[in-house]
Amino acid sequence: MEFIQFRMMMQISNVKEGVSLREKKVGDVTLAVDKRRLVEVPYTATLAHTLNALVANRVVAVPVAAPPGHWIGAGGSMIMESDKHTGAVRKHYIGMVTMLDILAHIGEGDGDGDGGHDRLDYEGMMSVPVSSVIGHCIEGLSLWTLNPNTSILDCMEMLSKGIHRTLVPLDSQMENISGVELVESASSYRMLTQMDVLRFLKEHAGELNRVLSRSIRELGVIQETVFGVSDGTKVLEAIKCMKAASLNAVPIIEASDATEDYTKLINGKGRKLIGTISAKDLRECPVTKLQSWLSLNVMEFKEKVSTSPLHGSLPSRELVTCFAESCLGEAVDKAITKHVHRVWVVDRHGFLVGLVSLTDIIRVVRISLLSDTSHVICDIYGRNT
Repeated sequence: MEFIQFRMMMQISNVKEGVSLREKKVGDVTLAVDKRRLVEVPYTATLAHTLNALVANRVVAVPVAAPPGHWIGAGGSMIMESDKHTGAVRKHYIGMVTMLDILAHIGEGDGDGDGGHDRLDYEGMMSVPVSSVIGHCIEGLSLWTLNPNTSILDCMEMLSKGIHRTLVPLDSQMENISGVELVESASSYRMLTQMDVLRFLKEHAGELNRVLSRSIRELGVIQETVFGVSDGTKVLEAIKCMKAASLNAVPIIEASDATEDYTKLINGKGRKLIGTISAKDLRECPVTKLQSWLSLNVMEFKEKVSTSPLHGSLPSRELVTCFAESCLGEAVDKAITKHVHRVWVVDRHGFLVGLVSLTDIIRVVRISLLSDTSHVICDIYGRNT
């Protein structure tokens, strides 16, 4: 019901013709996404139950809810769900848990550091309350909301600084707020992600031709420092490397020789790209198989995951690549179609040049929109002088 009312409100606000992309608001994006009710877990849920919720709903992050008045929210946030009619607070969102948090927790369980999965108390690790792993990775240390009236440019600014997702209240009880907030009260929320914003931008590609048609090299969006793991790395070691570097995904690089160190990230630039290992791969791994698959090397793990029933209904995990000369629009299309958060940049021989992330894409598109706005203002000023 709240979402239907929210939809009507945003449609009325956009009734005038010719609303440009620069004038759009967060509420317009949420309306276009039309997501289901927010997926969340209680603070008492075990990590196993949380993992099951992530798998069942095909998401990689969930907010954690607790009774009000007993917790300090991540980053000092006070994001509440309250009764729409009485305003009484029902729950307090105390943080966000991602697949990477769960990976990090599993990686920490190998206390002697030798990667021996037989020594892992897997059942014990997965039975801890989810509240105990909030903040294992940097992103979980903060929890943000964006008011529906926030401009899409302000939203893109936040998402271009390493924040991957935020909550959006559908009926905020906070007055005169437009922007990023740590304090919020509403009867319901939706999750807004970088991918949601990218899909919305693609729907308005006609206004973005100037930036989408330029090459990613020309735009300077290629991250040339890219670290990965070699194809002989065990899954548990890859997890530890990803946790240490706060990376949700790393490229799998063809090993140069048998002496390569499989316990550390390696500089992937100029090396042969043969795969990707990501936090999402854990979601595609049957929970009952996860412990036994931790001792496999990353390519064996990827092969096992590809035959999992959970994988069959998900987008294919073939390599998603482009060239430095590829236009930004091509990178956007591939990221959306394959539902990945980074596109590897390779040369004509398949050797890694770098990567383009959703963060990079949103940043450069925002700069282009701001530049277009400046040009319009200059034109108007010039005509009136």
